[in-house]
Amino acid sequence: MILLRRRTELGLIVVGALITAGAYALAGLGRDAEIPANLVPFLGIVLGLLVTAHVAVRRLAPDADGILLPLAALLNGIGYVFIVRLDEAQGDGGRLAGLQALWTAVGIGAFIATLLFVRRSRSLERYRYTFAAIGLGLLLLPLLPVIGRTINGSRIWISIGPANFQPGEAAKIVLALFFAGYLVERRELLALSTFRLGPLHLPDPKHLGPILLAWGVSLGVMTLQKDLGSSLLFFVLFVVMLWIATGRVTYLTLGGTLFLAGATFAYAQFSHVQDRVAVWLDPWPVADDEGYQIVEASFALADGGIAGTGIALGTPTRIPEVETDFIFAAIGEELGLIGATAVLCAYLLMVGAGLRVALRAESAFDTLLASGLTTLLGVQTFIIIGGITRTLPLTGVTLPFVSYGGSSLVMNYVLLALLLRISDNSVAARAPARAGA
Repeated sequence: MILLRRRTELGLIVVGALITAGAYALAGLGRDAEIPANLVPFLGIVLGLLVTAHVAVRRLAPDADGILLPLAALLNGIGYVFIVRLDEAQGDGGRLAGLQALWTAVGIGAFIATLLFVRRSRSLERYRYTFAAIGLGLLLLPLLPVIGRTINGSRIWISIGPANFQPGEAAKIVLALFFAGYLVERRELLALSTFRLGPLHLPDPKHLGPILLAWGVSLGVMTLQKDLGSSLLFFVLFVVMLWIATGRVTYLTLGGTLFLAGATFAYAQFSHVQDRVAVWLDPWPVADDEGYQIVEASFALADGGIAGTGIALGTPTRIPEVETDFIFAAIGEELGLIGATAVLCAYLLMVGAGLRVALRAESAFDTLLASGLTTLLGVQTFIIIGGITRTLPLTGVTLPFVSYGGSSLVMNYVLLALLLRISDNSVAARAPARAGA
């Protein structure tokens, strides 16, 4: 069974690499009417990196789920092809493509290192308060006067020498580790109803502190860093994990109420929130200013139609920051509804696989951690695609594994490794029971 799972994983990785190489060839045909001369070396490098990750899983987590790594590899490959295509169209000399290739290699290195050093996911539970301190510290780093940077209106970056990265990408995983450990410790107390607030039956107010703290931190991030996406992501992460830990729908109601209250307060107090909402509701009056990105993205998706214009045959470079916040619009234009739906299906399969890992986990901590990591992946995808399609106000989060960005790519590979470690530990824990039966 184990050998079959790993063989299936390897086969899917090869298919994903071939799809990536095919997309790379189509990009060359669309741009220069000829197949790129470096197609074979490109395929070799892609296969080399992915097979290295596969060998690491085979050796370090042989019982792990077999679909997560191939799906991540496919999304990463499609994203890289589009970054190469956009980079060359913008005349940037291949700088972004080169950096993304480097960050992909670093991400796979981080993936292997996580599997190597985290042999039992439950061992992370004992460091929950250390993770809380580290997570809050990472969130506050961009506010420091020397290394903090404001880019595109959001203060979510730090610069050390020539390197820029977003500590919030690491903070979301670290805080998921803290939430899982804390909720395992306090879930019985949080599930008790000893206090009544109107129609709601709640636990003792002193045990509600964490949800209020998470609410306050999310508001603080939104206020001080002007980062709507991350603040929403952190709060949804905690509320979902709290609901899973206790099974109490009351927490979803309370979380929704706090979110609406915080959103109303932010809208009343901060002009950048008002601008985002106004552009979301009607971008056309400001189509030459604040609404330019979303209007151009709408045109791009419309131009794509059902089958798309073809890779390198569209004009997604009209969209500012297309390689980061709006890469899904480029995919929608050049691969059409079919290609965009395929990308969405890949994310749905990843979320489904993550939830399957959570359901099969042998410990409460592993269940909560896998649920939290899957929530991060799914909600972040929904937030950014929802912003591009005007389902939600636009935020600045990246599309996991697809958008350009080193911090996001590396930490998503760490997230993937943690899910695979939980999956491996769960299957290994059930094996002695089956043998004894």
